[in-house]
Amino acid sequence: MPVTLAIIALTCVISFAGFSSPRLVDRLILWSPALTRGREYWRLATCGLIHADVPHLAFNMITLYFFGGFMERFYAGRIGAIGYLLFYAGGLAVSSLPGWLRHRDDSDYRSLGASGAVSAVLFAFILLMPWTTIYVFVVPIPAIVYAVLYLAYTIYMDRQRVGRINHSAHLWGAIYGVVLTILIEPSVAGAFVQRLIRPGFFH
Repeated sequence: MPVTLAIIALTCVISFAGFSSPRLVDRLILWSPALTRGREYWRLATCGLIHADVPHLAFNMITLYFFGGFMERFYAGRIGAIGYLLFYAGGLAVSSLPGWLRHRDDSDYRSLGASGAVSAVLFAFILLMPWTTIYVFVVPIPAIVYAVLYLAYTIYMDRQRVGRINHSAHLWGAIYGVVLTILIEPSVAGAFVQRLIRPGFFH
């Protein structure tokens, strides 16, 4: 999974550099005035190259490592390795867009992290393998059950609009990952339904 590993390596290098360089973070972070007035739309994607702290970075990159390889093979087999890279970059941009549109007049709004694109990869995987067991803090759970609980929590927290976590990026990243995967391979929608009605919880 060379593309996934390259994404992880690049994100780790830039994120660690950003921990000691506020100037670098300021150049890459999603900041409303930079887009609204400066038209620096590339920030919708570059914000995914920086993270708030080591746990934030580690959680995203570990998740990407475990599920990215499978999705890289899926996308590379249909639209090539570059297609998978564009899928990931698109996940960053699309998941960042709703947050910016909501806060476009808020000069205090800032967002960073790869969570939106990682959600796209994770939920695309769940679309293809809904009954696969995944581990949440060492607790085994069917992927589709995790998806339902995660989306419910994300929607609830996004409506509360409290804290510093950009929950809308998680939600829209997940939607993007599912929709784009179906557009690339329409047959996966029917296969998903078939797998749901023939569950195999732990495999």
